[in-house]
Amino acid sequence: MSNIYPVILCGGSGTRLWPLSRKSYPKQFVPLIGETSLLQDCAERMRGPSDAPYAKPLILTNEAFRFIVTEQLTAIGVSPGPILIEPEGRNTAPAVLAAAMYLSEKDPDAIMLVAPSDHVVPDKSAFHDAVARGSQAIAQRGDLVTFGITPDRPETGYGYLKLRHAPDQTGTAVPLDRFVEKPDLDRAKSMVADQSYLWNSGIFLFAVRDIIAAFKAHAQPLMAPVSAAVAKAEADLGFLRLDPAAWSDVDDISIDYAVMEKADNLSVVPYAAGWSDVGSWSAVQELSHPDANGVAETGEVTTIDCSNVLVRSESPAQEVVAMGLENVIAVAMPDAVLVASMDKAQDVKQAVTALKAKGAKQAESLPVDHRPWGWFESLVVGERFQVKRIHVHPGASLSLQSHHHRSEHWIVVEGTAKVTIDDDVRLVSENQSVYIPLGAVHRMENPGKVPMVLIEVQTGTYLGEDDIIRYEDIYARK
Repeated sequence: MSNIYPVILCGGSGTRLWPLSRKSYPKQFVPLIGETSLLQDCAERMRGPSDAPYAKPLILTNEAFRFIVTEQLTAIGVSPGPILIEPEGRNTAPAVLAAAMYLSEKDPDAIMLVAPSDHVVPDKSAFHDAVARGSQAIAQRGDLVTFGITPDRPETGYGYLKLRHAPDQTGTAVPLDRFVEKPDLDRAKSMVADQSYLWNSGIFLFAVRDIIAAFKAHAQPLMAPVSAAVAKAEADLGFLRLDPAAWSDVDDISIDYAVMEKADNLSVVPYAAGWSDVGSWSAVQELSHPDANGVAETGEVTTIDCSNVLVRSESPAQEVVAMGLENVIAVAMPDAVLVASMDKAQDVKQAVTALKAKGAKQAESLPVDHRPWGWFESLVVGERFQVKRIHVHPGASLSLQSHHHRSEHWIVVEGTAKVTIDDDVRLVSENQSVYIPLGAVHRMENPGKVPMVLIEVQTGTYLGEDDIIRYEDIYARK
């Protein structure tokens, strides 16, 4: 039996779940439902059952997210396979082709299980059973397999798959007739009643040689630049960087448009055990186990006389009280609050567009800035000063650096910091502090086995993050 190689697409930066999901830290990294992130849930699901030959997952992501990916997978005990870094986002077709070309050199008989990192599929056993049924279609006919979700309502936010006939009770793969774009409500109602239409999940299963052949037949312009990007890829700290020059010639196109809508050997495995692309706050409400009145609460929330609402507080210091609300989304974060009618759940990205137009940093950036070594957040910002809380993971180290425009004062509040200031290296323990003069070459490290937290007070004429001159960096940041 051929090995199944999970391929996780983890480069998206969706805006439909703003303000929680933003370009700097999108929804796949957020614990939207439960304690773990969508990426972590996906990686757990892609481990496969104990009796199936699932390999380590291959991840496709970008420069900004590479360390977040490894950190989150390490936290749940998942050891990833290769992590391919896309120089730029070019949609799903080039990403899938790059993964296929990479795997074809390692295992020509490989089967790829391709999935977005930000979907919810709660029943792992049912999912693995569906993959097994898809594998049969590959073995018997060499099909390209997608997974179609049995609709439980007329949904206008999803594309549909029209099957050649309604699926039977066995869940066997059914030949695909055609793809159908997102319908209006009346059309969606008729398709659900027809029973030969399924939602398009965007999850695929195919043999490496078959999908490469499909790209050659239907998306030939992608072949040369993607092949060059993979062939010229360079290893970097455990990652594999696709060649930027070759990648710049790659078309921006989805795998549906590039290949799937043109191929004639597609089949669909019906799946009815629960699925969501978590594409709107209304979907989050449905997944958050609302009470009998449709009230879904997360965090420090109090609701009184409400119905069909989602109310979330993303800060333990922030109590959100909702009274007499109906059909409302309310999501509160320390730097931004969303209040919207439930029927506008699909339109939240319009708010992000409006914020970008006015230059609001909340459009794309969170108050917490994640870095390879940990994270920091700004607590107070003045005209010539800034106060930050900095969290450094055990064994992690910031770059050796200096600043043109600011000096810094560090106060350790948890753990122990190893501090370098020019030629002086010292340990700074809890309740101790150290001063970094303007222009001094400095670095902080966490030599311990527990997180290190310090308060940083910056003073100077310019406090931007681009006032950093790096001399050494274990994370090879440019």
